[in-house]
Amino acid sequence: MKPAKTRQILTAPLSWHDMPWGEYFRDALTQQLQPYLGKLYGFHMLKLGNLSAEINTENCAISHQVNVGSEGDLLQVLANPSQLPFESKSIDACLLAHTLAWSQDPHRVLREVDRVLIDDGWMIISGFNPFSLLGMSKLVPGIQRKAPWSGRMFSQMRLLDWLGLLNYEVVFRTRFQVLPWHQQGVR
Repeated sequence: MKPAKTRQILTAPLSWHDMPWGEYFRDALTQQLQPYLGKLYGFHMLKLGNLSAEINTENCAISHQVNVGSEGDLLQVLANPSQLPFESKSIDACLLAHTLAWSQDPHRVLREVDRVLIDDGWMIISGFNPFSLLGMSKLVPGIQRKAPWSGRMFSQMRLLDWLGLLNYEVVFRTRFQVLPWHQQGVR
C-alpha cells in the first residue's frame, strides 16, 4: 500500500474560490452537513483548514467555533494542523473539510485531532472520491497542478481503516455527487 505521508509540498487552496466550481462544492457540502450539525452538542468546535472555515455552521448548537489553519483571512488561530495549540481532550467537535487532501501527513493530522477531541467527540471528514468523475479526471495530463486535482484523494475504505486504527466508531458515512453544470433552480 502506498504511504499517506508525502515529501511533496502540497499547496492547499486558500478558498473554495481558488478551484473550478469551488462554490458549488462548498454549497453542496454545506447543504449535506446541515441535518447533522444540529445534532452536535458541546462547548468548542474546531474548523480545521481554510476550506472548513468557509463552511456555514451557524445551525450547529456549539456556539464557540474556532477556525484554525496555517494561513488565511478567516482564521482565528494560525497553527499547523498537525501541531494544534489546544489542551488534550478539550474540543467537542472538529470539521475537516478536505483538510487531509492537502496535508503532508494525514495520519499525523488525524492523531492530533484525536488528541484534542474529548472522548465521544465528533469528527466530520470530507474529501473528494478518487473513483468519481472528478477523481478519474486526475489522469488527464497537466491537470494535477490545479486544485482540486493537486490534492490527494483518499478512498472511503482507506479513511475507515485509519479511523479504525484510532478506535473511532463511524456513526454515519455517505457519498454525494456534485454536478456543477446541473444547477438547481436554473432552467
